[in-house]
Amino acid sequence: MTLAHPQRPPWLKVRFPAGGNYQRLQDLMRDQSLHTVCEEARCPNIGDCWSRGTATFMILGDTCTRSCGFCAVATGRPGTVDTGEPARVALAIQRMGLRHAVITSVNRDELEDGGAGIFAETIRWTRRLSPETTVEVLIPDFKGDEAALRLVMDACPEILNHNTETVPRLYAHVRPQAGYERSLEVLRRAKAMDAGALTKSSLMVGLGETRDELLAVFRDLAANEVDILTVGQYLKPTPQHLDVVRYWHPDEFAELKERALEMGFKHVESGPLVRSSYHAEEQAGHGGGPRFRPRFANLEPVSVVALGAPGSEPDA
Repeated sequence: MTLAHPQRPPWLKVRFPAGGNYQRLQDLMRDQSLHTVCEEARCPNIGDCWSRGTATFMILGDTCTRSCGFCAVATGRPGTVDTGEPARVALAIQRMGLRHAVITSVNRDELEDGGAGIFAETIRWTRRLSPETTVEVLIPDFKGDEAALRLVMDACPEILNHNTETVPRLYAHVRPQAGYERSLEVLRRAKAMDAGALTKSSLMVGLGETRDELLAVFRDLAANEVDILTVGQYLKPTPQHLDVVRYWHPDEFAELKERALEMGFKHVESGPLVRSSYHAEEQAGHGGGPRFRPRFANLEPVSVVALGAPGSEPDA
């Protein structure tokens, strides 16, 4: 007997990618040999975000060392680290004129620092080229390595984002190479390392979790002083990925937001098409979210690389 899958409801219609800004961003990413999570993870909001001139940069390549059942990013053996990438990301941020930049990565578990050093250098290059741009980093768990996390926090991002993704009961099924308690510890440590930074986390619904389980995760995040919470509907990216168990109604998302705000989060985005970095600028405080003062530390890049093609050498 074949189990029937729920039909996709009408409130999940998305904007088709088109327009001048969309093409301009696509050309810029290709010109700088950069990746975006918008493309690699098949984000449903790419048409909306790119038409507004915003994108989430994905550093450290396009191949992940983990195989989460919900994620469309390719899994395999990544290539060598591109040391010129931080400068090119910063140049793209400058050319786009971003007030708020979001930078994420694949998991690079084979690297000693999990890629934390490249995150830090990308932040520093962004400070150098766009000193008035606030920076949000969406990081992996670095296998719980505190020293790796400190590398990132010492570069002073305005927002440290690490996603819990789902409820503890579903981790073995959804995120077999991650751990719920480890993710909470990343967020707790980040706040302890820099109390002035905002911390943020995101959850998907529709994988079989219950409302009570979600609220329990909200309480755990609030107890660890997470400032910003986003909640969105899981959408199956390919036939090979986990099935959607059910589609949550917009009214249910509204109720989750209300409950989360009661727990003390500074800002909550909750809706069917909400994703971790969707409307991140507004979440960060530029358009109605929590306000904060950008901390423009005098940070120089830890190494100097050319603003050119991958692997290019600095000018003599």
